[in-house]
This record gives sequence, structure tokens and C-alpha cells, in this order.
Amino acid sequence: MMFLLAKTAVSRLQVRSIKQIMVRQSHQKHVPDFHDKYGNAILAIGTTFCAAMWAYTTTQIGIEWNLSLVGKVTPKGWRNQ
Repeated sequence: MMFLLAKTAVSRLQVRSIKQIMVRQSHQKHVPDFHDKYGNAILAIGTTFCAAMWAYTTTQIGIEWNLSLVGKVTPKGWRNQ
């Protein structure tokens, strides 16, 4: 019984101290970190770089995409089977 009472008292003190820490931290001014300062710029630069590399790759490596079959498929004659 004494152990339970002591355990409950300690846990309540811990909860109070956690609440006090949270209240103290909420009153402090938020200092921007690296991600707050440069996160959006790095994301935009990375997206632009990726799009540019894909555009360069798809236009310069010489793949023939064959998007249209007009003029590329010749039908067989109906007697040549």
C-alpha cells in the first residue's frame, strides 16, 4: 500500500514538472533552424534541377519514342499470307 502511494505521488510530481516545462517552453521565442530558413528554397531548387535533368535526358539521349504509327506500319497484301 505504501509503495502504491509513493508511486502515485512521484508520478503526479512528474506530470506537474512536465506541464511546467511545457508552459516555460511555450513562452520562449521560437528560434528558426536550418529547415525553417532554407527548407523551401532547397525544395524549389531540387525540384527545378530534377525537372531540368529529366528534360535534358529525354531530349538528348536519342530515343525514338514512336508516338505515331502513321507511315511506319505497312499492311500486307491480302494474297501474300
